[in-house]
Amino acid sequence: MENVTPKRIRQIIIEQSKRAGVGHIGSALSVVEILASLYGSVLKIDDTSDSDRDRFILSKGHAALALYAALFLRGWITQDALDTFCADASQLGVHPERVLKGVDFSIGSLGQGLSFGTGSALAARLRQSSRRVFVLLSDAECNEGAVWEAVMFAAHHQLSNLTAIIDLNGQQAFGYTAEVLSLSPMSDRWRAFGWDVRETEGHDVAALTRALDEPDSEHGPPRVVIASTTFGKGVSYMEGRIGWHYHSMSDDQYKEAVAEIAKS
Repeated sequence: MENVTPKRIRQIIIEQSKRAGVGHIGSALSVVEILASLYGSVLKIDDTSDSDRDRFILSKGHAALALYAALFLRGWITQDALDTFCADASQLGVHPERVLKGVDFSIGSLGQGLSFGTGSALAARLRQSSRRVFVLLSDAECNEGAVWEAVMFAAHHQLSNLTAIIDLNGQQAFGYTAEVLSLSPMSDRWRAFGWDVRETEGHDVAALTRALDEPDSEHGPPRVVIASTTFGKGVSYMEGRIGWHYHSMSDDQYKEAVAEIAKS
């Protein structure tokens, strides 16, 4: 087991995406500090089979490689398993599946994770469990109506044990989110639906941890942490570039990315 640090997560993302020849690099890099905060200190998971453990749902499933890096650093998957990312018969696909230790919900189509999260949070209340539920969404997912149905449901039932995290990087597969379907200001929309809204810098682990891990209340609204991030963070030629939603790296680009992260 290693410390779950942003630098190590980024190194693993770059190494494994290059080895597998798979894209979605920029999407994974933008959530690194969020996952470092969650798996480094926030999530209460001593045993992945404990029914009262906290739950985490990666609704933006195409960032799965960042999640796999965190699970590896926690010691829940082996190096041999990590090295099968996107190989035939691997449990580590482009999107996470619950056959993998540490993954509670399979994610394929975007926009579904918050619905899973509201159900899980309500189930915890009915079972009188102390577990909390955290759901990481992309800002582009908030273009989908199913997300807002879940938002209304969670607020109506005052699911104070539920926290949504928005990766506000301003990009999606085919353009900038503001141009595809603007939801700005994001905070006002969630607040209007009755959520407790926190806004923070999405690449500041200490600030994220404070926003995510404040004392829970047994009663009150669900919480959303809106984290402002940079797509492709940590690799200068990827930052803010739409193409790195899908592109894979050349040998020279890989060397450049490795060198930049090593200096960070």
